Formats: sequence, C-alpha cells, structure tokens
Amino acid sequence: MTLSELLESVRRVEVRTNRLVNDTMVGAYLSHFKGRGMDFEELREYIPGDEVRDIDWNVTYRMGRPFVKRYREERELAMILAVDVSASSAFGSLRRTKRQFAAEIAGTLAISAARSSDKVGLLLFTDQVELFLPPRKGRRHILRLIREMLAFTPRHRGTNIPGALAFLNRVLHRRSIVFLLTDFLHSFRPDAGGANAGRGTVQELGLTNARHDLVCVHLHDPRESTLPAAGLLTVEDAETGELLELDSSRAGVDTLRFSTAESFAQALQAFFETRRGRRRG
Repeated sequence: MTLSELLESVRRVEVRTNRLVNDTMVGAYLSHFKGRGMDFEELREYIPGDEVRDIDWNVTYRMGRPFVKRYREERELAMILAVDVSASSAFGSLRRTKRQFAAEIAGTLAISAARSSDKVGLLLFTDQVELFLPPRKGRRHILRLIREMLAFTPRHRGTNIPGALAFLNRVLHRRSIVFLLTDFLHSFRPDAGGANAGRGTVQELGLTNARHDLVCVHLHDPRESTLPAAGLLTVEDAETGELLELDSSRAGVDTLRFSTAESFAQALQAFFETRRGRRRG
C-alpha cells in the first residue's frame, strides 16, 4: 500500500465512522459505561443490591462475610482497543478483510469516545505485543490509531490473547473500557499447553473483566464456521485442528459477534442500550 493509498484508506474509514456515529448516535455510549471508570475509595460490608462483581473475594474469605470495594467515579474514562493483527486477520472472502472490518468497528468506538472527551489507546497484538499506544485525546491521535490498525506490519503471525490481556493488566493502572477485537482462532504454541491454552484464555478474560470493563468483539467471515450461540467463543488448536467452544459468559464477559458481510452499527447501538438497561436495573 502506497502512502497516498494509505491516507485515502484512513480518510475513508474516518468519514464512514463519523457518519455511523452521527447516524446511530453511538457517541452516547459513554452514558452506558459511566460508573465503571473508577478510583478505589473504600472497602465495606456487602449490602443487598450491591454489584456482585464488586465483591472482594480475598477479604470475604478472610472475614467470613462478603465485602465489596467501593469506587469514586472518574470524570474521564479511558478506552483501550485491543486488536488482533495475526495472520488470520488478513482473511476476507468479501470486499474487506477481518482486519479492515476491525478498523471500522474500532474507529467508530474511538470517535465515540473522542466525542465524549475521553482518551483512547491502542494495542496491536499477535503472539507478541506488537504495538501499544497509551490513551490520549485528539483527532490527530485518533487518525494515527486508524492508520496503525490498517497499515501496521506485524512481526509475528500467531495469536496469544492471554498474553495481550496480561500486558494490559500490567500497564493499565486505572479501570478502563477494553474492547478486544479478534476472530478467536488461536494459533496455540506447543509451549502454551495446546488445547489447555484456550481454557487459559477464558481465565484471563475473567481476570481482565474483574479489573476493567471488558467487551469481546468476535469477528467472523462468512466462509468460516457458523457463529456459535451467545457466550460461546470458538478457538482452534493449531496442532490438532480441534475446535473448542469456550463459554465466556462464565467469566461475566460481554461478547459481540459481527460478520464482515453485515453492518455492525445497529447491533453496536443495541448493545449499548442493553448495557444502559442493565445498569438501571
């Protein structure tokens, strides 16, 4: 891709995502996440009606009765876009690859955050952390994120989702909104435990969701296997070819599934509306 072609691609994604934000009002998303970007304030006994996810299980075990962590709401939230750029992301049987599709979805989310004056960061990963851009504000920063998502050349081809999430858990010191965009087709390394590595992925998803607000965005191409039922993620053991279905709902993680053959904007907006209703309840 030449520089002029890249700039045109970035411009096209920016225009399209701006239009999606305007037309579907995705920019209102932060009202559905406010209250999850927090600084720790106190530890107190559980009161009926408290969020179960706020229970501090270590203290609860020691004291013999439930305790919850209380947080003070930050005025700003940080969104992290964790995008899988492994070899499988380059596949596309239609007019766009999964990586291009991911850039459109992530661009829409980034512009939504920017409209609410929140910071956005980017993690590109394969079986290694390829690039990390800490959360910042501004249009120039958003355009750089889109450019990197479209044009960055990864050094590796495999996928290590637990490693990417563990990296974020180390470098993010405040609770953030983390969108994980991947096709969940793992290339498990022999030293990662084969099929057991897939189950380790769900464990890391749960840990990340406990520390942050994690949303999995499962990217799918029509030429691949049929989309699984809600809550299930399909991962592939590269050594045996075995497909494992792992229940992400057990980790309390929200999961969205988008096909490259379909529009994602309305489904994304519906998700935000569901989140808002759940918080009110």
